[in-house]
Amino acid sequence: MKLKKQRDLVTCLGFIAVFSILPVFLGQSHYALSVLMNCAGLAVIASGVWLTFAIGRVNICQAGFALIGAYASAILLSRTGLSYWLVLPLSVLITALCGALIGSFILKLKGVYFSMLTISLTEAIRLAFLNGGRFTNGSAGITNLRQPLGIHSTFAIYYLGALLLALSLLVVWRMHYSRLGSIFEAIRLNEDLAESVGIDVWRYRILAFTVACALGGLGGSYFAVLTQSVYTQSFTVQHSIDFMLFCFLGGLEFVSGAMFGAFALTILFEFLGDFQQYQSLAYGAIMILAMLTIPNGILSLQIRRLRFGNKEVGA
Repeated sequence: MKLKKQRDLVTCLGFIAVFSILPVFLGQSHYALSVLMNCAGLAVIASGVWLTFAIGRVNICQAGFALIGAYASAILLSRTGLSYWLVLPLSVLITALCGALIGSFILKLKGVYFSMLTISLTEAIRLAFLNGGRFTNGSAGITNLRQPLGIHSTFAIYYLGALLLALSLLVVWRMHYSRLGSIFEAIRLNEDLAESVGIDVWRYRILAFTVACALGGLGGSYFAVLTQSVYTQSFTVQHSIDFMLFCFLGGLEFVSGAMFGAFALTILFEFLGDFQQYQSLAYGAIMILAMLTIPNGILSLQIRRLRFGNKEVGA
C-alpha cells in the first residue's frame, strides 16, 4: 500500500507539473490550450465519479451536479456583484448540499437500481433548469458572463484549471490514502460486514457522495467561466457516461485514473475529428479495444512494467 501510495502521488505531481509547463511549448495555439482546459475541467468532475466508485456505487448523475455548479456560478455572476473567488466556493457549497440531500434518499439503493435512478436524476436536473423560467432563462441559457476579477486571458483561465485539477486530486488522494479510504474500501467490499464491526455505513456513504457532488460543482463552475455561458445541454446523460468511462480507462485502482482517462479520451476524440461522420464509430471501437486489452486501465500498464523491472512478475 505504501509503494502504491508513493507511485500514485508521483504520478499526480508529475502530471500536474507537465500540464503547468505545456503553455510554454504550445505558445499561442489557442485551440490546443482550449482542448487542455476542457480536459482539466472534465478531469475535476470525473474525480468525483471515481470517489463514488470507492464506496461501490456506479454514479451516472455527475453531469447533473456539474450543471448545478455551473448554473449556480452563472446566476451569482450575472445577478450579483460578487467576485468569482467568492462565487466559486458558494457554487461548490450549493452543489454539495444538493448532493447530501439527494444522496440521503438514493444511496439506500444498490447495484443496477442505483445506477438507473442516477441516469434519471441527471435528466431530471436538466429539465428542472430547462423549465426554470426567467430564473435560468430556459433553453436560452445564461450567456455573456463577465470575466472574473484578475482573470482576463486564456493563460489565466488555463492555470485556474490547473489549480482546480490539483485541488481535486489532493482532496481525493488525501481521502483515499487515509483512514477514510480504508473505511470506503470496507463498505465497497461488504457493507453488512462493515456495519457489523461498528462502521456507520450510512454516514460515510453520504460523506463520499457529497464530496463527489462538490467536485462536480467545482468543475461545472470552472466551465461556466471557461465558456462564459451555461446551457441546459452543457451537461447531459452522455457526459455522465463519459465521466464513468474516464475512470474505467484510467484505472479504478489509482487516484489519478480519472484524470488520465479524461485527458486520453478527450484528446483522442479531437484527433479523430478528421474522420468526420465516422468519428463516433472510431471512438467507440477504440474504447471497446481498450477495455478488452487493458481492463484495469491505462495506469495498470505502468505498474506491470515497474513490477517486471523489479523482477516481481512470476516470483
